[in-house]
Amino acid sequence: MDTLASLADGFAVALTWQNIALALMGCFLGTIMGALPGLGPSNGVAILIPLAFTLGLGATPSLILLTSVYYGAMYGGRISSILLNIPGDERR
Repeated sequence: MDTLASLADGFAVALTWQNIALALMGCFLGTIMGALPGLGPSNGVAILIPLAFTLGLGATPSLILLTSVYYGAMYGGRISSILLNIPGDERR
């Protein structure tokens, strides 16, 4: 039962309004970064690391923001391939 209590505590932290808003903002910014030619998920995260510092976020909200940026950038790279019917970004 200790495992379920720890899992519930993790969801309680992750599902606060601040963290949900940061996840949505990170997905939006990541999608924009991924749609730009030459910028991938790794570059998008590296560019937005200073944003986490300037907002004064703690460790958990920063990780939520940056992983959302990574996920959004992975999706954003597919925009050109879907709309223009050309090969998009390459995943290895």
